[in-house]
Amino acid sequence: MILARLRDPYFTHRHRRTLHVMRVTLALCITFGIIQFFTIPHSGWALVSTAMVMGNLPHIGGVLDKGRQRLLGTILGALWGLLLILLPESLSMLIPLGSLLGIAFVTWLTFGKRYGYGGLMFAITLLLVVGGGSHDLTVALWRSFDVLLGTLIGIVVTILVLPHKATDMLRFMLADNLDRMARLFHAHTSATSAPDLDTRELLKHCSGLLVKQRGLVDAIHRERRLRRGELDDLISLQRRMLSTIELLLETHWNTRAGHERIDAMQGLRDQQHTLARNLGTLAFQVRTGHPVDVDIPPFELQRHAELAGDAHAEDGRKLFSPSGYLWLNRELARLSGELIERLGGLERLPSRRLRKRARRHGLQALHRDRARTPHQGESDDREPS
Repeated sequence: MILARLRDPYFTHRHRRTLHVMRVTLALCITFGIIQFFTIPHSGWALVSTAMVMGNLPHIGGVLDKGRQRLLGTILGALWGLLLILLPESLSMLIPLGSLLGIAFVTWLTFGKRYGYGGLMFAITLLLVVGGGSHDLTVALWRSFDVLLGTLIGIVVTILVLPHKATDMLRFMLADNLDRMARLFHAHTSATSAPDLDTRELLKHCSGLLVKQRGLVDAIHRERRLRRGELDDLISLQRRMLSTIELLLETHWNTRAGHERIDAMQGLRDQQHTLARNLGTLAFQVRTGHPVDVDIPPFELQRHAELAGDAHAEDGRKLFSPSGYLWLNRELARLSGELIERLGGLERLPSRRLRKRARRHGLQALHRDRARTPHQGESDDREPS
């Protein structure tokens, strides 16, 4: 029962830093116990390798992606180092030269590519095996074994001990972004909804989450749940939605007439509030692993066409700002609908694990609060700033 709660995805995500520290400590303890029990020579390299392997791998996807690079780089680096060690005594000067050439070639081969970490491990392992350029084959073999041992222990512990999935990280980041965008859009449409809302801070958080999601693409792809193309589409749609909301937040009216035209458009505020609530509902469904089932109606702009197209300032100049404002709202609704369509088409995105645990974390009650029927005709005296 306790183990099941510890493997709760909400728990592992909320305490991911503490759990990662615990896994690193446990892996180092296991490595130390093995090297002490079997009295392995040059065992310090095993501890170093364990720490290096786990230093930046807090989730399974990262282990499966970079772990493979580490193992491949370690094996190839060790083999190249052993070949250099086996050179005749008369060719000892070729050892440092061969090491430099090997590192230079691998660095050139992996430069600017996602396999750069494997190249780094090749160089580190090669230098550990070659050492000071001695011909001691026994020392080289033990060093190679120690590096592989430490690497394998780090990978196994990360996978088996309270693992944290990169896919879950993406899910929670996506839900957080949708929640923040819903709050930002609602703050734009209603001055009384969140008087103390720091829109700049929320925009900064959303942008930061998009950067973090981009960094998870390879790890999530390695977990075999989502493809890179699907992830790119989700991140791109979020970025475009955020840009549209930012433009809406920065809306300025040069004349009172433009603001009055928008204020006179009956039903526009209701449409905006509905869209904000739908974004919040979508965030709930993504966070709790429910199948995506949100219907975002398109903005009906035709009924506002006369007010938007026939807007003039007091001096007789034609106003284009109301039409542009309506277009931004329609674009946000369209992008939201496209995101829902993409999420709904991901068969492996819904999660029974998350649905089962959601109620323990009060997410059901939160959803009910969000699903309340809004007050129709809610007053809005906000002037765009």
